[in-house]
Amino acid sequence: MIDESRVLGALSTVCDPELDEPITELGFVKEVRIDGDAVTVALWLPTYFCAPNFAYIMAADAKAAVKALDPVAEVRVLLVDHHASDEINDSLAEDKEFDDTFPGETAGTGLADLRLRFHKKAFIARQEQLYRSLISGGLTPTAVTRLRIADLPEGPETRRYLDRRARVLLPVSGDAPFLVTAEGVPISEDDLDRYLLFARTVSVSIEGNASFCRGLLATRYDLPEPKEATR
Repeated sequence: MIDESRVLGALSTVCDPELDEPITELGFVKEVRIDGDAVTVALWLPTYFCAPNFAYIMAADAKAAVKALDPVAEVRVLLVDHHASDEINDSLAEDKEFDDTFPGETAGTGLADLRLRFHKKAFIARQEQLYRSLISGGLTPTAVTRLRIADLPEGPETRRYLDRRARVLLPVSGDAPFLVTAEGVPISEDDLDRYLLFARTVSVSIEGNASFCRGLLATRYDLPEPKEATR
């Protein structure tokens, strides 16, 4: 049976690529309509001029997430109030790729490079947040540099970190070192302070942009004051 809670659950796995938060928590899901085995999802974004590549990624991922639900047979994702709504909606309806709709925007490479770039930023931010939690829990910086994946505590922070780590194709086996760059290079104790300064900058930037976008969406559509997500 298809119900709205299942659809929203599927949509909660779709993240804004730049903000690394689910579109459901960001308030980007305007409406869900269910008619038998057909589902329509309407998305709205903070501004009329949000980048088409970001908008396309979210809309395409939303369609794929809902389509994977059993017994959904048809999914229609509609982006509303966006300067490229017609192009994106038509492209999704015809299962076209981004390059087919916006030729020249990615030099023929599709959106894979853009996705990877933001996956790396998300990985760095999640790693920095988990590092701070480990330090708050009583570990020393030296001890953290020696941790392996198997040493990490169970919990949502670790699960989010491992998910982002897998997305940048880094090993998640128990014997893999915890603190590594987005390219997989282990971070030594000597390099730790410099790396953490960089990682904190990435994390604060993502958090600030997410807060800003929530405010813009609330202002644009006269919505209640947005609540900050727990990252």
